[in-house]
This record gives sequence, C-alpha cells and structure tokens, in this order.
Amino acid sequence: MTTSKTAEGLTTSQGATTIADTVVAKIAGLATREVTGVHDLGGGAARAFGALRERIPGATVNAAQGISVEVGEKQAAVDVNLVVEYGVAIADLAKAVRRNVVGSLERMTGLEIVEVNIAVDDVHLPSDDADVTDGAEHRESSTRVE
Repeated sequence: MTTSKTAEGLTTSQGATTIADTVVAKIAGLATREVTGVHDLGGGAARAFGALRERIPGATVNAAQGISVEVGEKQAAVDVNLVVEYGVAIADLAKAVRRNVVGSLERMTGLEIVEVNIAVDDVHLPSDDADVTDGAEHRESSTRVE
C-alpha cells in the first residue's frame, strides 16, 4: 500500500497522519462525479472494464476510475479522464471540476492541490443510451417463433 508523506497540517507533537494515494484518488473521483455534465470517468478501456465489473454480483463501482494522483509531502497533483455530456461547455465544466476537486481534497486532506489536469476522452450523446435500448428491443422483436 502506497501512502503519501504527511502534509504540514497533519503532523503534530502527538504524531503524524498519512493519507494513502488511493484515498486522494477516491475523493477526487467522487468530487468529479458530483459536477453536472460529467457523464463518466476513465478512458475507453477503463469504462469497458468498469461496465464488466458492475455486472458481477456484489461488486462496487470503482470511485477512483479515471483518476490518477501524485502525492508529495505537502502537495498533490491530480489527473482526471472523463466523458462529458453532449451540449455542455467543456471549458466551464473543466473549471467546475477543478474547483470541486481542489475544494474537496484541500478540505478533507489538508494537502495543497497544485494542479488538476483534465483530459476529455469522449462526448456522451443522448442517442448512445437509446441505441442500446432500441437494439435490445429490436433483437427481441425480430426473434421468430415457429
């Protein structure tokens, strides 16, 4: 298990607190998902793996999917890969994601967030959901019974 070194506010005369990189990544992932206009996190392969994972009974959603972090003694940097909803202003969405990720991480961890890099990997179209549903209905209705 990789842990970050302690941030300045996490060291006291009574001891030190360390925060695992995975904790920082999960907080960043949850903060990103809270922003309206974010459809999903991760690149194509990560999303495909996540979709398979969700089909396993008892499996949970990976909150850190699409997030990578570098954590130092007092600072952290975050990389976010996301899919945006069609029609959303990407520049405004990126600002909102950065603001939410920085605010959540600084408040919860005490680390200074020096950068949040955002890569938009795809745009989710409303027809993407309809095609999946229509395809399933079409296959069922085209089945011939003899």
